[in-house]
Amino acid sequence: MLGFDGESLSAELSDYLARGLAGVVLYPRNFHNVKRLRDLTAEIRRAAGRPVLIGIDQEGGTRFALQEPFTRWPSAAELGRAGDFELVEQVARAIALELRAAGCNVNFAPMLDLHVNPESPVTTDRSFGTDPYRVAKMGVAFDRGLRAGRVLSCAKHFPGHGDALVDPHLALPVFTGTMERLESAELVPFAAAIGAGVPLVMTAHILLPRIDSERPASLSRTMLDGVLRRHMGFRGVILADDLGMGAIARRYGPGEAAVESLRAGTDIAMLCHDWRAVAPAIAAVQRAYDEGRFGEAEWRASLERIERVCALAELPGPELPLEILGCDEYRALAAEVRARLL
Repeated sequence: MLGFDGESLSAELSDYLARGLAGVVLYPRNFHNVKRLRDLTAEIRRAAGRPVLIGIDQEGGTRFALQEPFTRWPSAAELGRAGDFELVEQVARAIALELRAAGCNVNFAPMLDLHVNPESPVTTDRSFGTDPYRVAKMGVAFDRGLRAGRVLSCAKHFPGHGDALVDPHLALPVFTGTMERLESAELVPFAAAIGAGVPLVMTAHILLPRIDSERPASLSRTMLDGVLRRHMGFRGVILADDLGMGAIARRYGPGEAAVESLRAGTDIAMLCHDWRAVAPAIAAVQRAYDEGRFGEAEWRASLERIERVCALAELPGPELPLEILGCDEYRALAAEVRARLL
């Protein structure tokens, strides 16, 4: 699943889509207005010629949120402080409808990391809170709202890195806790989301030396196949966060990262910010496949999961008008959340 520069598809990206690319990640750098965004999503669908994932970050707040004319939604932290699960679901449904109007079908949310460390550069304003059971209820409500609006949710970042001091965009965070600690805290919201049927889970680039001392979670078969698949029973699509982040790129080349991520149990690997890494990563995966480094049964099962979630993402429905973006109803809903905080 690739990110790209510019406001239109290159011939290379169009070719990847035609050959089976799972999807595209969009950023504000890819459009200058919502009309262009909707045109671009239509262009992506035409190039693919089949159901395809079109993902975007719309968490609310300020750091990972879309600007006007999208509604200025409250952050996860504000939703958490407001403490109304029904209101969270209403907000998420409205977010989904705005995204659908623009042509996107995946929202990289809810973020289920606990804001355990107040100095965390990752979870400040982006986490629903510190209590795992409360965050679980918030996350399930957000997931339910997105899917009610017919946009796929993506629970992130498994297994959670709210207790880390390092931003994975820059370097590799480390979690020194045990598996018992994870099960009693960080994994609680993910278990709830899995139980509710969340279709995608995004992995975290974080090292857990007391569980797997060699590989970060996103490249760890212990964490992905062992914990997420077998222990927690997740049957949806595992999505590796951008392999170009410093946490991974400073330790692995793009080809090695892509191969090891897939060997660990990832279904879809993301490369979002360095187009130069794309061709080497795809070539490395092709070589690894030709050499028999992927189990054939696992490979086919992964493809089936991807096809199911793509089909789910592209279920036909009425086209929504761009005029719903920032409409009076949604502004009032956002204002209601903020009024609860006064």
